[in-house]
Amino acid sequence: MMFREEKKSFFGKMSQRIGDALAGKATIDDDFMDELEEILITSDIGMETTMKIVDMLRTEVKTNNLTKPSVIKIRLAKIISSVINKKEEQKLCQDTPLVILMIGINGGGKTTSIGKLAHKLRQEGKTVMLAAADTFRAAAAEQLCIWGDRVGVNVIKHKEGADPSAVIYDAIQSAKAKHIDVLICDTAGRLQNKKNLMDELNKMNKVIGREYPEAARENLLVLDATTGKNAVSQVQEFGDVADITGIILTKLDGTAKGGIVVTIADEFDMPVKFIGVGEGIEDLKEFDPVEFAEGIFNE
Repeated sequence: MMFREEKKSFFGKMSQRIGDALAGKATIDDDFMDELEEILITSDIGMETTMKIVDMLRTEVKTNNLTKPSVIKIRLAKIISSVINKKEEQKLCQDTPLVILMIGINGGGKTTSIGKLAHKLRQEGKTVMLAAADTFRAAAAEQLCIWGDRVGVNVIKHKEGADPSAVIYDAIQSAKAKHIDVLICDTAGRLQNKKNLMDELNKMNKVIGREYPEAARENLLVLDATTGKNAVSQVQEFGDVADITGIILTKLDGTAKGGIVVTIADEFDMPVKFIGVGEGIEDLKEFDPVEFAEGIFNE
């Protein structure tokens, strides 16, 4: 199971606190509901989503006359699962050729996620190529090339400071000539000047649309789970400059509280497509909302 080993580390405290709040209660009262609100909010679940979850649980308790703590936990897991489940939108597009633009701030795990995703796609039998279009960050192309060598895929790159769209153009021509299934493009992670970033991404999109109109598209935003609510602001900021089709949430391990998954999926109606649960090349997992929610309480 995806969360068998990881779940205790990033959800153990939340599960334990809910269990403690339920301990010794003969009925589920307003005091428990108030305590549940606090637990969810301090687990990085936003206020709006927290109130939705608690209101849904209140309805379940009242309608079905629920009192047993074990049943409450099961119902709460099902509620959380329903809130974050985006169904088919959570799956990476399976059409080929496919162009994936990887977006996110520097230091969020973007390059590592590209490498892991390339490996995963290779394991599925797809051919993959990488484009080093983050041409302004020092050594970005070199880091991507290290991952390319590691997973056995070609990387198209230019000199540092080159036009990112020129890299995309050359990568598309190469991918088309070699009949590559998936082209994954690294992009700059600068948010200091949103206009420059927007212009850059718009130019890339125009190049892809003009040179590769038959290709399917994904724009994946890479977020560091350990940044908590700061990740929410990144969804807002990048959502202003790009049409995001899904989230890759990295570093969802012993240092992350995990609730940010619930906030992003609900408040932004944004599918979480992959989660990073470790440093290994295999540690990029497809997101399963049911397993995720059940993992909160199955200690």
